[in-house]
Amino acid sequence: MWLKLTALMLAAASLVVLAGCAAVAPPTVAGVSLALDEPFRPQYHVSVPENWANDPNGLVYYDGEYHLFYQHNPDDTVWGPMHWGHAVSADLVNWIHLPIALYPDELGTIFSGSVVIDWNNTAGFGEEAMVALFTHNDNGRQMQSVAYSTDKGRTWTKYEGNPVLEPPANIRNFRDPKVFWYETEGEAGHWVMAVSAGNIILFFMSDDLLDWESSGGFGLTYGATCGVWETPDLFELPVDGGTQMRWALAVAIGGCAPAGGSGIQYFVGDFDGETFVSENDKETTLWADLGSDFYAPQSWSDTPDGRRIWLAWMNNWTYAQHIPTSTWRGSFSVPREVSLLTTPEGIRLVQQPIEELGQLRGEHWEWRDEVVGPESDLLDEVRGETVEIVAEFEIEDLEDSDRFGFRVRTGPGEYTTIGYGTKARTLYVDRAQSGDVAFHPAFAAIHTAGMEPVDGIVKLHILVDRSSVEVFGNDGLVVFTERIFPSSESLGLELFLDGEQVNLNALDIWQLEPVTFLVDYSGDPE
Repeated sequence: MWLKLTALMLAAASLVVLAGCAAVAPPTVAGVSLALDEPFRPQYHVSVPENWANDPNGLVYYDGEYHLFYQHNPDDTVWGPMHWGHAVSADLVNWIHLPIALYPDELGTIFSGSVVIDWNNTAGFGEEAMVALFTHNDNGRQMQSVAYSTDKGRTWTKYEGNPVLEPPANIRNFRDPKVFWYETEGEAGHWVMAVSAGNIILFFMSDDLLDWESSGGFGLTYGATCGVWETPDLFELPVDGGTQMRWALAVAIGGCAPAGGSGIQYFVGDFDGETFVSENDKETTLWADLGSDFYAPQSWSDTPDGRRIWLAWMNNWTYAQHIPTSTWRGSFSVPREVSLLTTPEGIRLVQQPIEELGQLRGEHWEWRDEVVGPESDLLDEVRGETVEIVAEFEIEDLEDSDRFGFRVRTGPGEYTTIGYGTKARTLYVDRAQSGDVAFHPAFAAIHTAGMEPVDGIVKLHILVDRSSVEVFGNDGLVVFTERIFPSSESLGLELFLDGEQVNLNALDIWQLEPVTFLVDYSGDPE
């Protein structure tokens, strides 16, 4: 399949047209450009070159490269026998697709997991070996296994003693290990593994990544339990950028998310190296994203600047295998920096697009101190399928307006609305008329979340790509991720108001230049 795809890419490379814009130059490496002219192919979000992709796996930084592994079926555009696909980036913006990293074997297919750098050679695979811990799935029997690489992830050897962790008795769903090194001052460190097990997360400890001992569990009757928990992620963050620290535990869930279907909930609390304790009561359910299409996020380990950055599969299991793409199904959100913020309701997770995306900004429009009325034509001259919008509205009198916001990817009978309801104090995304919505009855919908103004201010940061919208409200406190499938002719942008007026303090809009994604099947780390 890879030789076939290479031939296709070589044939397409000379024909690729990037919407009339110059592509951002990628790192200088061998490879051919992935054609971005297919319908709905993202222009700056990572997408699988061909066939199926879902959960991101094994996000790790090493020797100048950010690694993104992911669940991949190389033989069809629907879910099937899982492999690990692989891509790398020097800057989290430009990406190089590499050969498949992990294939199914006699123990089963390759489900989700994580990758660590074994800096101290605790497993004996070699100094600074890259070690993958993943779930082997054998017809529903799930167990944790190990593979390692000593050439920057280009080739992999499975551990001959696999599996390293058998499923506990009476637990069928036992998968998606998240592994990291835990160490406190004055104490010897150890490896930690968090594994999803039904509606709980089980924790294990190890000195060598091979022999694991149970250390505790979390989650029984906590948060949303209406679906199987999956793909845990656990990390420590400062609160409000200060010295106070908390741990965040993120858990994907297969049903009952706020926008319907699959979603991602999180817990805030403490981790002592053995188990997690939530600081909220069991009934508190916190959602990281209020849109339909943010699932199974994972964060990079060993980032060079200490930022906690994650990205997610941009889809929903309700309709994932029906979206109207052609030779491929599978793309990912933009990488986002996550942090913790104190709010009146408690400590909450905040997400912002990484600053590196700024290098994609092209043509720029800006407005300051505008009073917007219901017949505003402020954006009549702005068009594009890949745009970034940063807006700040001041709400002096709630009687002056009922709703305001933006309609993006507008065309005959098509638009996606990102709006704020002043009476209800809600941020919402309406994709009911966003384009092709007929492929599944659950797709066309309005998704809503509460969002109070901050000192009378409402901030919106919106990223629009060929088939997605990501909305960050009030500096990322409220986030929506939504797939859309508009006509290629629907390129308009509108500012709307239902009411008398609203004060627009500032508005910046940029065209975002498409990225050249490379496909390099040599796998050469140099």
